[in-house]
Amino acid sequence: MTAATYTFSDTRTLLDRNLKHAVRYPAMSLSSLLMPLLFLLLFRYAFGRTLGAGIGGSYINYLAPGLLIMTGAASMVSTAVAVCTDMTEGIVDRLRTMSISRFALLAGHVLGNVIQTLLAMAILLGVAVAIGFRPHADALHWLGAIGICALTAWALTWVALAMGLSAKAPEAASNLPMPIILLPFLGSGFVPASSMSPGLRQFAEYQPFTPITETLRGLLLGTHIGNQWIYALCWCAGLTLVGYVASRRLFDRRAEL
Repeated sequence: MTAATYTFSDTRTLLDRNLKHAVRYPAMSLSSLLMPLLFLLLFRYAFGRTLGAGIGGSYINYLAPGLLIMTGAASMVSTAVAVCTDMTEGIVDRLRTMSISRFALLAGHVLGNVIQTLLAMAILLGVAVAIGFRPHADALHWLGAIGICALTAWALTWVALAMGLSAKAPEAASNLPMPIILLPFLGSGFVPASSMSPGLRQFAEYQPFTPITETLRGLLLGTHIGNQWIYALCWCAGLTLVGYVASRRLFDRRAEL
């Protein structure tokens, strides 16, 4: 067997471990879904009439794509805590005594979290449809929407992995993703960036979640995307690169201690 084959086999084993752990201890995964779901219900029934009048259309249609992306951001907490727990409870020491790829531990966490995040997004989408969300996408645009959700989850998971590896304890790891989780509020997830005050509008237009949200919204609802999809892909690629490089360096450094 080649080195790549061993890495793939080890990654599959550790992915299976992480998925079983999520099933047996679902509290952390459910908490990642709970916040976007609460916001969906709150903004739909408490603020939807007022905000919808300002937007000039169905507010649930405007809101749902932004909350799908927020679900990806909220899942960062479970990833950061899980990898920090592995680093502090001796799993790495056990792996060092075995003939197993070090990269497989990171890849197992990433793939496991992406699968859980897409499942959480699907649940949120189902609830959104049940309370009035009406996407107009055809099969091709649905594939594009799934792709942008998967890329976003992939990129944010690598960033969360780096945060978990940099934390000294799981409690600290749970707090590090909070600034990123709050970014959708300062983008176009809840209201158009053009409705914000000048300084905040510039920030909203150039932060990563706005082009990602606008791309997903355009794919699901048929609204104008323009160049937003290019910026969205660039942000996903950039976040993935930064998260990957930081994760490998932090993991190698801590594994050698």
